[in-house]
Formats: sequence, structure tokens, C-alpha cells
Amino acid sequence: MNTKSLVLMSLLVGVGAALYLVIPGFGNGMKPDFMLTMMFIGILLFPKASHVFLLAVTTGVLSGLFSTFPAGFIPNVVDKFITAFVFYAIVVVLKHYSSKLPVATVLAGAGTLLSGVIFLSVAIFVIGVEVPFLPLVLTVVLPAVVINAIALFVIFPIVTQLVKRSKFETALSN
Repeated sequence: MNTKSLVLMSLLVGVGAALYLVIPGFGNGMKPDFMLTMMFIGILLFPKASHVFLLAVTTGVLSGLFSTFPAGFIPNVVDKFITAFVFYAIVVVLKHYSSKLPVATVLAGAGTLLSGVIFLSVAIFVIGVEVPFLPLVLTVVLPAVVINAIALFVIFPIVTQLVKRSKFETALSN
């Protein structure tokens, strides 16, 4: 893990945190998690277990700190960790296709759905928060899936062009 990759990953997480703080909430203050989108971009750029671990922990902790959900810290950390490694496994399996924009967009949507379901499951069944599961999936998670997929569709080509111009060593440059 070199300094350049650490800087780029921290920039992605920082941009995701800034977007998370700026975007207004909907559905009782819930909001789409743009740190999740940036984590997916980081995993697509740096598909190594050590990088995924670092992205998962930092994204989970920051999401948990900024969460407006009751007792949202632990569910955020757990969901980001599991989602990051499932997303990483899929990226490794689809090695030659995952960097293509349509595939990356679908993966981001599926990853967001997985993240939302894990988050709500941990919040309800482990922490014991009294919230209705299905209505929250329909009113918060599914719109977040669409928003995060659109965000990745817009942001990923910009990031890939910047990475190519700056000659970063990423999965896209190999």
C-alpha cells in the first residue's frame, strides 16, 4: 500500500463524507449514503483485501458518526464491513467486467441494497431499534439504491479520467 493510493482513498472517503453531510434527508431524516458510493469506487480502483479493509473501517466509522438513525453507529460499521467484502468478492469474480461503467453501476445499486438490508437488520435484530423493516426498505433503501447508482454512473467516469491523467497505479491502469 503506497502513499498515493492512501491519499486517493482518503479523498474518496472525504468527498463521500462531505456529500453525506450536505445532502438533505428524506423519510424521517434518512439520507442516501454517498460514502458508500465512494467506498465502491475505491474498491473498484484498488481491489486488494488490505485496501478494502481500510475503506470499510473508515467509511463505517464516519458513517456511524454522522448517522441520523437512532443507535446507528454499530449498524453502520457492521454493514459497511460486510458490504465492502461482498462487493470486493464480486469485483474479483467479475475481474474483467467490473471496471466497465454499466457493470459498476449495477454493482453499486446491488451493493447499496445489500448495505441497506444489512443496516436495518442489524439495527432491528441486534440493537433492538423499534422501526418497521419493509416500509423503510421501500421508502429509504430503494430510493438510495437508485440515487447511489446514478451517483456512481456520474462520478466514476470522472474519477477514472482523473486517475488516468495523474498516472495513479490502480486496477484501471493495469
